[in-house]
Amino acid sequence: MNKKFDPNNVIIKICMSGMGLEDCGNSEGAIAMFHKAWHEATDDYERFIAAYHLARIQENITDKLKWMETSLQCAQNIDDDNVKSAYSTLYINIANCYEELGDSEQATRNYELAKSYNGALTDKGPFYHGTKADLKVGDFLIAGGNSNYKPGLKMNHIYFTANVNGAGLAAALAKGKGRERVYIVEPTGEFENDPNVTDKKFPGNLTRSYRSQEPLKIIGEETEWTKPTATKRREWHENLAKNKGDIIN
Repeated sequence: MNKKFDPNNVIIKICMSGMGLEDCGNSEGAIAMFHKAWHEATDDYERFIAAYHLARIQENITDKLKWMETSLQCAQNIDDDNVKSAYSTLYINIANCYEELGDSEQATRNYELAKSYNGALTDKGPFYHGTKADLKVGDFLIAGGNSNYKPGLKMNHIYFTANVNGAGLAAALAKGKGRERVYIVEPTGEFENDPNVTDKKFPGNLTRSYRSQEPLKIIGEETEWTKPTATKRREWHENLAKNKGDIIN
């Protein structure tokens, strides 16, 4: 299965609604929403995400462990690079559960498994960068530009993704009057998971969002991606305006 993270996916939207209820202090409503996501999930990718959120919200450690192991099993059934970034997070949570249950052998085993998935990134791309800048093949994107999301903030990294629709959204939100462009890019040095999205609302780096302090070389331009609707654009701009959280720079 090769299934990429899609914020418009029905199950992901249900989980987002559940997280919204959770943020408002409505735990019962959140649990009901996550159960709805689990029962309506149609494949292992959706079940992996729904089970993770059911695990998170459990107060009973045995129940938390059951759902976390279910999430891991579903993720392993997929066996795809799009979800492998979640393995370490799932193993750590499973290890924490075993530790609370007093099973040090299983806790140690799962901590070691978590470490085994915590090495260098293996994503081979292709990678994309969304912008309104008019660039050409051979140009380089470098860190130090202004943030699209926080006025006056100079960015220490250049950001990119292996999800073309994610790059398209970045282009839609980018500053400037130019045409929305999605460039195919090649990292020239080391890169890391984007800490602004990794292990935040979902386990690991499901959006395959990265950042680097080294330049990105433009090697082509992508012309086909799902463009956000006017309603979605407005929602994103409203959410960004309301977001007071710090950007990890």
